Amino acid sequence: MPLARREFLHLGSAAAVATVIPSLACAQTYPTRPVRLLTGFGAGGLGDIVARLMGQWLSERLGQQFIVENRTGAASNIAADALVRSAPDGYTLLMSSTVNAINTTLYDNLVQRFRDSNHIRRPDRAYRTKCGRRDGG
Repeated sequence: MPLARREFLHLGSAAAVATVIPSLACAQTYPTRPVRLLTGFGAGGLGDIVARLMGQWLSERLGQQFIVENRTGAASNIAADALVRSAPDGYTLLMSSTVNAINTTLYDNLVQRFRDSNHIRRPDRAYRTKCGRRDGG
């Protein structure tokens, strides 16, 4: 079915506008302020080393400081609790591990709180990065 001249012009102008609109939309770049990277293990351990290397790499790539905080104790439940209690804005990250998954099976109050966080990336087989809450509240 051949296109009428008017339909062709409408489609052509829509295609031209569609290529310009994404450049007009300007989202705020992330991050605009320092990011906290929590780890539930002591300084000098594997979790700390991975968090510091990842924080340094992210700082170089994104141009903003990533601060590694060691929240040790209670089998990394203190760090997970600090993540859950933080503002859900994406500026607090947690280097989680299999310990956090095991803790959710042992402690009933952790299941929902830890499940409500977002999985960002899997940097290696042992550690995962979690970010804020999904519900935003």
